[in-house]
Amino acid sequence: MGRLNGKVAVVTGGSQGIGAAYCKRLAEEGAKIIVADISSGESIVNFIKEMGGEAKYVKTNVVLQEDNERMVEEATKTFGGLDILVSNAGLYTNLERKKSTDETPNEWDQVMEVNIKGVWLSSKAAIPAMKQKGYGKIINIASTAAFSGQGHSTRYAASKAAVLGITRTMAREFGPDGIRINAIAPGPIQTDTPTLVDGGDLEKRQNAILQRRAIKRIGVPEDVVGLCVFLASPGSDFMSGQTVVVDGGTIFW
Repeated sequence: MGRLNGKVAVVTGGSQGIGAAYCKRLAEEGAKIIVADISSGESIVNFIKEMGGEAKYVKTNVVLQEDNERMVEEATKTFGGLDILVSNAGLYTNLERKKSTDETPNEWDQVMEVNIKGVWLSSKAAIPAMKQKGYGKIINIASTAAFSGQGHSTRYAASKAAVLGITRTMAREFGPDGIRINAIAPGPIQTDTPTLVDGGDLEKRQNAILQRRAIKRIGVPEDVVGLCVFLASPGSDFMSGQTVVVDGGTIFW
């Protein structure tokens, strides 16, 4: 018996990278999955079905209210409700590293729209369905950049700090409705999806990270997905408004 048998989960940004890893792991624990992404999620849906699970892809642009509402409607129509939302969609890939004073207003607005507005809209759409059940779990994906600062990417660090504020505020607002809202703040995670436009200094930055880290290796998706399952499960029912750092022991707070 999986810890999430009978539960229905929506994962935004679930078609690739760490989002796909969340989908797979939640499905392994028995959850039925809505893969909500602007990019095709059919490959991860097929993977889950081949392992005996249930999943459906819903094309979703998280900055559009109607898309968020549709992904929740599809969860309810296809699987009978919504229990878990993992707000993973965000802009990090292909962000050019540059100093704060060199960032443009358009670059700033693009990141804020997806990383902040998208998280808010996804929760806004999911909460009414969860209130109907009197129970729900929302897991927002933040970043250690919210604590340490993300050198040469102020817009990204600022957006992930805002996710912490959304998490704490909504946790207070909707706790009385049985909805628990927490955040995961991963450090750098190595996936098959490129992370930043590095200008050739990726190896140098990775070495610098490892020097500060208590556990001397690069993080992989499997290091984070277990925490996601815990926060989605009844084992975390007395947690809300919290942010858990998963970075190999780099930031202690």
